[in-house]
Amino acid sequence: MDIIHPQAGCSGGAEAVLGLQSNSSISIAYHPLFGPHDDLMLLELDEKLLPEILHQRVTLRGQPDEDAVLCTSSKTYAVKFVGTSNSVFLIPPSDKVSELCDKKNDDSMVVASVIKVAPGCMELVEVAPKLDKLKLLLSQNPYSFSEASEMDFSEERNKTKIGLYRWYDLVERLQASDEELKLGLQSLSAVEIDGYWRILDDKYMNGILNMLLHNVILNDWSINALNEDDVLGTLETDGFPRNIAKHCLQVYCSKVDEGDGVSCKWKLEERRVCGHLAREILKEGKMKMEIFMEKWTRKFPDGMHASFDILEGEVLTEKLGVETWVYSFSLSSLPSTPAERFAILFRERPKWEWKDLQPYVRDLRVPGLSSEGLLLKYTRRTQPTMGAEPVFSAR
Repeated sequence: MDIIHPQAGCSGGAEAVLGLQSNSSISIAYHPLFGPHDDLMLLELDEKLLPEILHQRVTLRGQPDEDAVLCTSSKTYAVKFVGTSNSVFLIPPSDKVSELCDKKNDDSMVVASVIKVAPGCMELVEVAPKLDKLKLLLSQNPYSFSEASEMDFSEERNKTKIGLYRWYDLVERLQASDEELKLGLQSLSAVEIDGYWRILDDKYMNGILNMLLHNVILNDWSINALNEDDVLGTLETDGFPRNIAKHCLQVYCSKVDEGDGVSCKWKLEERRVCGHLAREILKEGKMKMEIFMEKWTRKFPDGMHASFDILEGEVLTEKLGVETWVYSFSLSSLPSTPAERFAILFRERPKWEWKDLQPYVRDLRVPGLSSEGLLLKYTRRTQPTMGAEPVFSAR
């Protein structure tokens, strides 16, 4: 391939190269606008992502002090520059002058005009969304009883807007796709109030759940078939806004019947309700297993039965002499990045049995790395004796 002066032949564009037959050649020349053109970058794509790019269904997200990520509607990709030792020529499409030149000089030599030599290209690597920041943002101003009872004075309302975020505020600040962000909000039990995404503080969540359980007993409702209209109406009468009452159902219940035009039915979920009750009890601190179990089961609504195993990922136990003690250690308080997660786990315990460790690591997701791969990367597995349960320590 020869590099010649552009006047030596008719200037051709990318079409001339695309139409090149195998085992043939074409001359190239510097385009009149040849230069570094830092605004032009090559992006290498997996074929399945091409429609997303062509139909403009992707966005670049990240703050000025962060590495940018590219997001589709459901996935997040790190954008990495990969240099190359080969010369990669960027040849723009033909312009009108070049087309006229081709028509008038049928016998002229066609020359492809290079506008830039690219030093490499950008590649996309699927990554886990960065959602730990979401909890920090929403924790700045949780919804509380004091806010719910405030009069609608404009000055008070302006005060409470500090540290509040609408959907587009969160999209601007978080490196996650829309679908991943929605799942993150769901995992935090966040709810949209007056256009802002909020989490309810512990006292408020405890208050509305206790009121729901109280009404279950008072009205003799079945915990497996709660009538939505009855529940929402009663909680509204008790002073809770209807949208937050509905949110309570979504957090602590599962829908069992759509209703077909009438009020749908909900079932209290043992794991969610009993997990909340355990967290509230253990705010008092570490306690003996017998005392904890007595306090915990006493709070169960009639018809609800749960074993201690249901609290995996919420509490840990330890032996002190002949006594077993229980204390709170919730999965929801741990970071989502594997390195940080394992660091905290091994600070809590230098050694973990698999039955205790599994609830705290099974939600970790790293694209391209299996659960076994994560354990190999961050832990050391030992087996004290043949047939014994494996023990994991920090690598």
